[in-house]
Amino acid sequence: MTTTTTTRLSRATIAGYAAGSVGTGGFGTLPGLVLLVYLTDALAVPAAVAGLIVTGAKVWDVLIDPFIGYGSDRDLARTGSRRRFMTVGALALPVLFALTFAAPAGAGPTAAAIWVLVAFLLAATAFSLFQVPYIALPAELDATYDGRTRLLAWRVAALAFAILLFGAGGPALRGGGDSTTGYLVMGVVSGVVIGAGMLVASRVAPRRPRGEAAAPATPPPSTTASRAWALAVRESADALRRSRPFRTLLVAFFLQAVATGLMLAGAAYVARYVLQDEAAVSYLFAALIAPALLCMPLWTRLARRDGKERGFVVATVLFAVAALGMIPLLWVPGAWVYVPTALAGVAYAGMQALPLAMLPDVIAHDARTHGEGRGGAFSGVWTAGETTGMALGAAVLSLVLGVTGYVSTRADEVATQPAAAVDGIALAFSVVPAVLVLLSLVPLVRYGLRKGDIDDTAPELPRDHPARTDRSRD
Repeated sequence: MTTTTTTRLSRATIAGYAAGSVGTGGFGTLPGLVLLVYLTDALAVPAAVAGLIVTGAKVWDVLIDPFIGYGSDRDLARTGSRRRFMTVGALALPVLFALTFAAPAGAGPTAAAIWVLVAFLLAATAFSLFQVPYIALPAELDATYDGRTRLLAWRVAALAFAILLFGAGGPALRGGGDSTTGYLVMGVVSGVVIGAGMLVASRVAPRRPRGEAAAPATPPPSTTASRAWALAVRESADALRRSRPFRTLLVAFFLQAVATGLMLAGAAYVARYVLQDEAAVSYLFAALIAPALLCMPLWTRLARRDGKERGFVVATVLFAVAALGMIPLLWVPGAWVYVPTALAGVAYAGMQALPLAMLPDVIAHDARTHGEGRGGAFSGVWTAGETTGMALGAAVLSLVLGVTGYVSTRADEVATQPAAAVDGIALAFSVVPAVLVLLSLVPLVRYGLRKGDIDDTAPELPRDHPARTDRSRD
């Protein structure tokens, strides 16, 4: 059952939960930042094929995340904790992440592409084993609207720190150029740090007496994998069908994930071909994340004063303005780009903290109206939507590169890119993300969930609940 205590969470619990964002931030940042350029500029994989590899691995997430969410809910019912799935993912990911960047140097483009695809699929699976139950935890750790805002604010602060750490530190570990050895060193070191953060967070998952968690009945041991997957898909579809706040929030966050995934994948190309400075990618991340860290408390205060959904709208509009402010990269690339990047960082803090704080509210509201124990179904769909959105961002960039004539190379080779490709990179970093985040406002206005729907002490019963039926007869 969902925690009902109103006591404040301990600092150790908040810090432990936030540590998980070191892992999620690392896994979300580095592949999005360097995997596409690793394929195109170190392994000579054509841009269109490289985009398919990155997207294909994320489509895999769409298939497995509902199943993992379903399994996490069942494991919670059996053992009283989501800890087991999280631990397995945390232990497996470092090895698989390193293998993603360990393609043999002498392999041809086709063999290298297959290597990266298989390794990244396995790494994505390990990540989902952790991430899906991790996202479901806030609704179980704190029962209050404001308490979850506080918990998620620290998590997003850790996420911003992780993005800065991996966004700036990853390229530094890789070294100059596109040496395959440099990518391998980056993969090994980063994989260990990612796994460590995830392992710490797995210890925070609450333990409860067996049988206390009110989840749907556990399938019998004879249930086949295909049957279990079908049940998982059905529960995910049910979550989408019955919860309008979840549908609207998910669509908005998905569109924003496409936008941020596009900018993340494009940062290395902007630094190399638009700004013509390899080190600029680290400066871009510093300009983005430093304001995000500083402004995080401001978004938390705004959420408490005006509501999370209103703060989310403000952050979204601000991010669109910042992205449009980068359009002059087409004509006058220069250090001025760090100013709109910093403004985007201010907005990015709100675009991460607020929807992630709204998700456990949606889960808690569904528990009040339809029964508890389905948090994994929601988090499975959410993770699938987020990772697919990020992957589509990279796919959009690869499509732009392919259409504009981008030239792929092997490590230590140099190619002069056509002007059309450079212009395409600049547009993909500015206009397209702005349009996407503005479109996300359309579903967001239908969210409709407020603090009173969450913190009302009188639980709302399902329509077919016996107690409600009895009342209707009085």
